Amino acid sequence: MYRKNMEFGVGIFVLAGILALAYLSINLGGLDIFDDGTYEVSANFTSATGLRSGASVEMAGVRVGRVSGISLDGEDARITLRINESIKLSRDSIASIRTKGVLGDKYVSLSQGGSERIISPGGRIRETEPPVDIEKLIGDFIFGNVKKK
Repeated sequence: MYRKNMEFGVGIFVLAGILALAYLSINLGGLDIFDDGTYEVSANFTSATGLRSGASVEMAGVRVGRVSGISLDGEDARITLRINESIKLSRDSIASIRTKGVLGDKYVSLSQGGSERIISPGGRIRETEPPVDIEKLIGDFIFGNVKKK
């Protein structure tokens, strides 16, 4: 009898561990298993260096969506964003790729415009700002100083 109780307890413990691991994997991985009330918009950037699918989309420092895809559109990078339904973007909104934290994680920052016209689902954000290329800035700084000498 004691052995069956112990086996049952170990089984429950292992099952709880597997469920906790699955929960953490889904949340930390940014997976959306269920449609949670979002709509899709896109934006074209001259460069999407360092940006990854699943990166957060923020407005005023608050997460309002995520990057759902990155593809090539001619010579530009087309970024597809999943935005919470409660957020209505005006037609003159601006999308920027920014850097967060010490490790340099990239995210998309949205700035609301002043227009009363709204971007419809499947629409496109026309005003964009590409990320700052730190390597280019450092190279220009170093080689700019070398040329002056």
